[in-house]
Amino acid sequence: MADGKVKPIRTEKDYEVALARIDALMDSEPGSAEFDELDVLTDLVELYESKHEPMGYPSPVAAIEFRMEQGKLSPRDLIPFIGSRAKVSEVLSGKRAITMPMARALHEHLGISADVLLRKPGVALEDPLSDMEWSRFPVTAMAKLGWIPDGPELVGRSEEIIRDLIVRAGGRDVAGAALYRKNGPVRANAKMDPYALKAWCWQVLAKANEDRPKADYQRGTVTLDFLKRVARLSWSEGGPRLAREFLAKHGIPLVIVQHLPKTYLDGAAMRLGDGRPVVGLTLRYDRIDNFWFCLLHELAHVGRHLDTDRGNAFVDDMTLRKVAGEREDPREKQADDWAEEALIPKAAWEASAVKDHPTPMAVMNLANALEIHPAIVAGRVRYQQQNYRLLSQFVGTGEVRRLFGTAA
Repeated sequence: MADGKVKPIRTEKDYEVALARIDALMDSEPGSAEFDELDVLTDLVELYESKHEPMGYPSPVAAIEFRMEQGKLSPRDLIPFIGSRAKVSEVLSGKRAITMPMARALHEHLGISADVLLRKPGVALEDPLSDMEWSRFPVTAMAKLGWIPDGPELVGRSEEIIRDLIVRAGGRDVAGAALYRKNGPVRANAKMDPYALKAWCWQVLAKANEDRPKADYQRGTVTLDFLKRVARLSWSEGGPRLAREFLAKHGIPLVIVQHLPKTYLDGAAMRLGDGRPVVGLTLRYDRIDNFWFCLLHELAHVGRHLDTDRGNAFVDDMTLRKVAGEREDPREKQADDWAEEALIPKAAWEASAVKDHPTPMAVMNLANALEIHPAIVAGRVRYQQQNYRLLSQFVGTGEVRRLFGTAA
């Protein structure tokens, strides 16, 4: 086939030659003779595989290619999961077997079924739900918040209720996103109930999954400049709603879900099964300044970590930002830095009178100069001085839930 003459595929050797030729033609230009040859060869290979592959599951390569087509991904987008461009080419051509690390990455971040990727006897990803103690989920509190219908014997139906919630969130592929790990990427209170956290995370993912933005998310969208654009929306009285609309236009759901008891939670950055990022906020401290910092902190996790490190989830208790002796993942500080710089650039803060003389006039002057809500400036002063009685007239207590129509 190297001479460009396409031949029928009748034997395993013919099949291997065809795969090698497909590999060589991967970068051919649409409309060229080579591209036409690639198109015909692909059809022939698929026909051969349909006759020789076991019925039922698609082949791992077919599953990957389907996900690429669905998500408009190029072979280059697979490099973070498979390794190098050469390895991607070899996997897609069938010349290289999918290893366990590759399968884990493709399963976690692209939502491809583990059963398809690992079609070998005795090989499978561990079930993230295998050790669940279903009765520990706070189903009564979930019913009080209206997440699930109230009724008799809720605790006895915990497994049924939570499994249904997981299905709505995206199934087993996203179940691991909410699994609390003591040394994982979380800024979490030591008294936090991991089962309440799981339930909250899955509720956020379920709401995002059931009301996805029409726009696709493009990896690399969330940058520091993107955060600055979001911050400027605070200038409007309806800024939080505008922020949700703005993020939806870029394919990012912003979901407001009230916190459960013992979660001590302000926000989280997670992924749906297709890799789309989701920002969840609790509004447990219903203040305008708190809303904007939490939102930008979680967006910073999306841009700095979920898009690059391919982490599963970040959950945050913002009251721990200045806890003495806190052993914290450095990525939390990185997210803080982006959020702070996007809201009030360091140079502007250092040059402003408000840093040393936080008068109401100084707050308004800096807010007007940066075209941001004065609550953001007041919030920075209160945090820097650890005095939350200062400038309370600016921070908009009780305003955010009202804007979103969320009950207290």
